Amino acid sequence: MSKFTIPGLTSTDGATVAAALQERLSMYNDLHLTLKHVHWNVVGPNFIGVHEMIDPQVELVRGYADEITERIAALGNSPRGTAGAIERDRTWDDYSVERDDATAHLAALDLVYTGVITTNRTVIDTVGKIDPITEDILIGQTAQLEKFQWFVRAHLENSGGGLVHEGSATERGAADHARSN
Repeated sequence: MSKFTIPGLTSTDGATVAAALQERLSMYNDLHLTLKHVHWNVVGPNFIGVHEMIDPQVELVRGYADEITERIAALGNSPRGTAGAIERDRTWDDYSVERDDATAHLAALDLVYTGVITTNRTVIDTVGKIDPITEDILIGQTAQLEKFQWFVRAHLENSGGGLVHEGSATERGAADHARSN
């Protein structure tokens, strides 16, 4: 750990914010890999629409990871963007859907976005008490993730306003439920 941080923060506060951002970095790195996995493994009648919808999400999430690494460095810490860091920081299951139709992947991806957005909101609450600049970065990123989730859910919503995978607790369960509806 460096002996400096951002002006106006104590070293302890800088380290606390950097640790929270390290978890976001690992989650974003995992998310962009998961999105690419979906991009490569989606099949079926809606293939091209979903295939093309995913790539801009991948690029934006990669950019979020870069923005987070730069903030960690500015806070005087060393960002860890390795596969080992993802594994060490992971509190979520690895994406479980392989080659499958668009509805199955999107239902699973909806749960992925729910996890990322929910934990981002928790981190926003935590870092907002310490560093409003980092809070602002995370708020902007989370707003875009919520928009992506809306895109995903638009494919999954039925005429009654429900989601085809409603009540599913796991990605595999969501995929199976969506495929059977």
